[in-house]
Amino acid sequence: MLSASDLTRRFGGVVAVNGVSLAVARGALHAVIGPNGAGKSTLFNLIAGLLRPDSGTVALEGRNLDGLSPEARARLGTAIVFQSVRLFRGMTVLENVMVGAHASTHHGFVEAALRLPRHRREEPLIRRRAEQALVRAGLAHLSGTAAQSLPLGQQRAVQVARALCSEPTLLLLDEPASGLRSGEREALARLIEELRAEGLTMLLVEHDVAFVTRLANRITVMDRGSVIAEGEPAQIRQDPAVIAAYLGRAAETKSVASGG
Repeated sequence: MLSASDLTRRFGGVVAVNGVSLAVARGALHAVIGPNGAGKSTLFNLIAGLLRPDSGTVALEGRNLDGLSPEARARLGTAIVFQSVRLFRGMTVLENVMVGAHASTHHGFVEAALRLPRHRREEPLIRRRAEQALVRAGLAHLSGTAAQSLPLGQQRAVQVARALCSEPTLLLLDEPASGLRSGEREALARLIEELRAEGLTMLLVEHDVAFVTRLANRITVMDRGSVIAEGEPAQIRQDPAVIAAYLGRAAETKSVASGG
């Protein structure tokens, strides 16, 4: 479904992503993990089209995505759930989710603003898709609630529902569990498990090893911009290089904090 080949991205003299390749199978949940500073977010942004690589390519179902904007990639079937919550203030949960269908509609912003005929014809379909997405995300009872009034865990779920409203073939998740309490993390994990059971292809970028190994079919591990391991969750948990990367970074942080 998705392939990244030899991606490299530099920021000045720093190589944030160094020759990274991965392949996401159709219907799989493929995770990318690594300690802080590993290059995960940069890799995510390269795949999503938010950054351009210095070298390397990204392809979706065999189609080269080089040079395509995030909006163009959305029209090809990708959807993004960002780590930072991005909801429209003053809009209900349902209205926020309806925005997710924009990439697959035929009317433009001006037609929507003026409520021209094509927009009026499409709006009932978009509303039904949004309502179905809310049911899948367990948020149907909150459809009329102001989105910004919800706790963080439910706001993240609204973002997932908005992505689902575009009926994607590939869902990109950027550290969706970041900052969540234990109950919220559990609810999010159940939602992702349900989407995986439905056969939705997902790429999950995350720091938390336990969260990822519960969910993923396959895991790519990065450290200092490079891939250091790849395999099934059971293999990754026991990989000496992975253990050293996480424990080593923890030890470095502790040493800096103590002045050592």
